[in-house]
Amino acid sequence: MKLYSYFRSSASYRVRIALNLKNLPYDYVPVHLLREGGEQLKPAYREVNPDGIVPTLIDDDQHAIQQSLAIIEYLEETHPEPPLLPKSPADRAHVRSLGLQVACEIHPVNNLRILKYLKHTLGVDDAAKDAWYRHWIELGFGTLETRLAADPRTGKLCFGDTPTVADLCLIPQVFNANRFNIDTTRYPTIERIYDRAMQIEAFAQAAPGVQPDSE
Repeated sequence: MKLYSYFRSSASYRVRIALNLKNLPYDYVPVHLLREGGEQLKPAYREVNPDGIVPTLIDDDQHAIQQSLAIIEYLEETHPEPPLLPKSPADRAHVRSLGLQVACEIHPVNNLRILKYLKHTLGVDDAAKDAWYRHWIELGFGTLETRLAADPRTGKLCFGDTPTVADLCLIPQVFNANRFNIDTTRYPTIERIYDRAMQIEAFAQAAPGVQPDSE
């Protein structure tokens, strides 16, 4: 397997955790999202992923799969052990909804393309851009904290004590919140889950700071 990744990309981070949890070896191909205007926008990478985003997973040198959650579902179907989704349909929906709350409601309005557009096209200054970033994380984390704290299915992690898709989405978002100096102590359940997850080798090895392209 080959993973086109950027060390600070939340979406890439999710996939790295999944690959590690499933003990799947892969070649790491760095795609720098800032250098020379963004290597993801160069023709060479556009041939791999026309959207010009990361990650992209290449399996068997023929299947190019884009979008982090589609990649994770692919890995779950082709390498089902250990499972990243619970058995019952209701619990699977619950885990997916937690993950999608991060991946669809929080992350998209804060990704690099949005932030660059705010700054370079709309002329938003850095203070306002950072305020935008914090607003959407704090709004999303507020409701996510409420859900996790109130649900009896929450354990040491988002669902029980073993990693699921929900954790794969949450942990990179907490990393981003920390980067922007957001006070995560206001979200004690989220903070507890993050601390527990980062004690797991698969999560620690997927962290941005230990990737080959880390700066």
